[in-house]
Amino acid sequence: MKQLTIIEIERQLNNIVAESDPFLVDLLQDERKGVQQLIHRWKKNLAENKRLNEKFIEMNEYEYKWREKGFEMIAGIDEVGRGPLAGPVVAAAVILPRDFFLAGIDDSKKLSEKKRLEYNAIIRKEAVAYSISMIHAPEIDELNIYHATKKAMKAAIASLDPKPDFLLIDAMKLETPFPSEAIIKGDAKSISIAAASIVAKVARDTLMKELSQLYPVYGFQQNMGYGTKEHIEAIKDHGITSYHRKSFAPVKDFV
Repeated sequence: MKQLTIIEIERQLNNIVAESDPFLVDLLQDERKGVQQLIHRWKKNLAENKRLNEKFIEMNEYEYKWREKGFEMIAGIDEVGRGPLAGPVVAAAVILPRDFFLAGIDDSKKLSEKKRLEYNAIIRKEAVAYSISMIHAPEIDELNIYHATKKAMKAAIASLDPKPDFLLIDAMKLETPFPSEAIIKGDAKSISIAAASIVAKVARDTLMKELSQLYPVYGFQQNMGYGTKEHIEAIKDHGITSYHRKSFAPVKDFV
């Protein structure tokens, strides 16, 4: 039989999912360095996929628990942007279907921008419902960041259609008409909260990049409003915008 090229082998390996596959077993006898490198890479990918699948099952623990108690429309709620000097605090609420599967989903901070964008598109497409709420700088200054965050979360929940029957909330305890559970570091423990963290993060980052076009000197497209050295230097040199939080140090020193 004609010996397959490295490219042909790589193409076939992409369709193999088990180490017992006869094609893979035969390949183990091929001593070509390129072939052995492909096998090593395939095994590494297999192990990583297994890890991600196991992680996904673990992150369904809270959803499984509450579905067993009769709840079906379980919403995950999370926020981003509590700490920046500029831009809104953004909350998202997401209801995922029972059969939702996305190996690799995690706390948005642990994902690359490329992965966040990819997962955000999948979540928005497959979710039963999702909503986003933003509280901007003037209201943050008026309420304080803690109460602004709670307001954003409640607004995101209220905007869901259909309505949830249970809430999984990242760390925060909220007074709402719905039963709920607050989970510390929930964006790394629940797929619903992780999905909300991704949707909220992408929405906020998109806005900050748009603002960077209006106010290029502050570098919003890179710092997302956080107090980097370059951002603070720009405030010193150019003052503040209406998107800066006047109640936050060191912004308030330049008001």
